Amino acid sequence: MPSDPADRKLEIVTDVPDRAMVIFAHPDDAEIGSGGVVAKWIAAGCEVTYVLCTNGASGTADRALTPELLGGKRADEQRAAADAMGVKHVVMLGYPDGALEDTREFLGDIVHALRRHRPHTVFVHDPYRMSGFQHRDHRKAGIVTTDAVYPYARDHLHFSEHVTRHGLEPHKVRELWYWGMDQPNVIVDVTESIDRQIAALTRHESQMPGFNVPAGETIGARVKKNAAEHADGYGFQYGAVFRRLVARR
Repeated sequence: MPSDPADRKLEIVTDVPDRAMVIFAHPDDAEIGSGGVVAKWIAAGCEVTYVLCTNGASGTADRALTPELLGGKRADEQRAAADAMGVKHVVMLGYPDGALEDTREFLGDIVHALRRHRPHTVFVHDPYRMSGFQHRDHRKAGIVTTDAVYPYARDHLHFSEHVTRHGLEPHKVRELWYWGMDQPNVIVDVTESIDRQIAALTRHESQMPGFNVPAGETIGARVKKNAAEHADGYGFQYGAVFRRLVARR
């Protein structure tokens, strides 16, 4: 029998913010991690910004592809996926794939994006996941974004050149949503938006062999299977789960 939602202890989130940002390590991570919710929120009028941290130039098993060719292809695929989702802004930081570091430069780039685009909600990889392998770039993107959200983007004396030289004001992100977490605490009904998530995900043609889809199954079927399992007992067909942190007012 379906489980009782009260036993699952996940809050069903229905509110849609005016602006959101997705910060992610590699092309395709945004669609995999948050695509259903982002598509839903964009359809409801939310302005979304993507911040892609690396060039994705190492993500292939095809030995005929050079990093230069792959990086260009993945950038094109990410722009196509963002267009399919209706994402308004795409920021590509261009760090080398596999070489993200917790540096002052990287932190400043994320703080700058937060202060420029001023999202209410930020999505990112959960850097604290313990159950299962996680790409090092995912951990670095998650931890640097967490630090950028609090306290660096908020306090004007951090990266004060953003204020004095670029005319950007400090910004307080209200909610940070992690995907890929061990223990989620919120769920969103993505029944009406999951097909847009899948359509965007399929723009990443160079990555299809690496998605490890079982023989006879499509990436769309796999995404829907996982989303149906999350939604079991909640009264809707497909769900997306996250670990949400809410800032104090």
